Amino acid sequence: MMTARQPRIGLVPFYLKLYDDLMPARRAGFQPFLERVVAELTGRGLDVTCAPVCRIASEFGEAMSRLENQVDLVITLHLAYSPSLEALDVFRKSRLPLLLLDTTPHADFGMDVPADRIMLNHGVHGVMDFASMLNRVRRPFEIVAGSVDAPATFDRAAGMARAAAAVQRFRGMKTLRIGQAFRGMGDFSVDPAVLLASFNLSVDEIGMEALDQAAAAVADGEVDDEIRRDRQRFDCQLDEATHRDATRVGLGLRRLVADGGYGAFSVNFQSFDRPDRPACAMPFLEISKSMARGLGYGGEGDVLTAALVAALSHGFGAASFTEIFCADWSGDTLFLSHMGEINPALAQGRPHVFAKKAFDTRSRDTAALTFAARPGPATFVNLTPGPDDTFTLVSAPVEILAENADRLDPAMRDTVRVWIRPRQPVARFLEAYSRAGGTHHSALVPGADAASVAAFGRMLGIGSVALE
Repeated sequence: MMTARQPRIGLVPFYLKLYDDLMPARRAGFQPFLERVVAELTGRGLDVTCAPVCRIASEFGEAMSRLENQVDLVITLHLAYSPSLEALDVFRKSRLPLLLLDTTPHADFGMDVPADRIMLNHGVHGVMDFASMLNRVRRPFEIVAGSVDAPATFDRAAGMARAAAAVQRFRGMKTLRIGQAFRGMGDFSVDPAVLLASFNLSVDEIGMEALDQAAAAVADGEVDDEIRRDRQRFDCQLDEATHRDATRVGLGLRRLVADGGYGAFSVNFQSFDRPDRPACAMPFLEISKSMARGLGYGGEGDVLTAALVAALSHGFGAASFTEIFCADWSGDTLFLSHMGEINPALAQGRPHVFAKKAFDTRSRDTAALTFAARPGPATFVNLTPGPDDTFTLVSAPVEILAENADRLDPAMRDTVRVWIRPRQPVARFLEAYSRAGGTHHSALVPGADAASVAAFGRMLGIGSVALE
């Protein structure tokens, strides 16, 4: 299963040259604080590169030039007051996501503290100076303020780092569409030229003949090996012929994606129109396994959501393509499903592989995977195209509900299924979701902090709507 890549962070400490001129020994007093901040960030799975302490424009310039192509996110830390104009121009020109970490060496500063703590704890007004000027020049940034002793301060910073890693993955991604998009399905439809201009996201579209060729080139031994691995990982309850057909097509798909260097892909099930061709069955099982490896997927030709799933997996560790299928008005929950695609990283227990009937009888039966989802907090995420080639990220904290096996209809066992509960009542949630323009294709990210996911949209430079 795929785990999130360690986000790469550049930490830039801010300081005032005047203090070095007048009190050169004073700076050493900040070293334990700086080391603690690095340790707190590193301890949360971040790869931290700490720049030398910066005081004047040339030092900020040197630090940022070293970090520019090496990190996902720059975090600033005001050790003391630092004049904003020394740093502003360098940070304004940088395209890296930026986080201002507003914390100080001591958590308490009440009436009984010794006066010498002023020098160690007055960086907060330097943050204000810098943030005000960033706003004036319209340079986007995130900010986390809090006590150095509060774990939440650094948890939130780490979440922002994961969002930045997702941004770096999304921008410049290569996507693949096999077959044309579902005719008439408009909500996720975007001109590839717009995706390229907006995110440097490229779309290659190929016909079924390419998948035919790739599937035909798969050796019998490769199919045998993959089925053996499936039986080790999953509870496989399907006939051998169906498993082999689906596996051969799936391995052909895997080769196409890997050889093209694609980070995300989409397959339209309608393109599987003949049982006598090499690509004779919709590769649902391989699609699910691909998401577990960190690739993105979107159904029916939706490369936009596919790229979103890939980026979220990269930043937050696991994500699955999904759809809100049904509303449980009485129970105030939502039922998520799709034809046969779900990331097995969401499973509680061993996933179940079954023979799925072809939807329209124009192709062979295939293999698909399903399971009871692992309960717990998650974030539901949608990337919606808007007017004038704009985009908005719509996100909401939700709870994945534990499945009650005694209540489950036996026929549901062979159905992709997840029940979630938003924080809002379902009726209000659905109203707000549609007002925000949410499409019917989305992503579900277990364990992800909703605030961090919302920051992903802002860092991407698009609108971000949080449905709390």
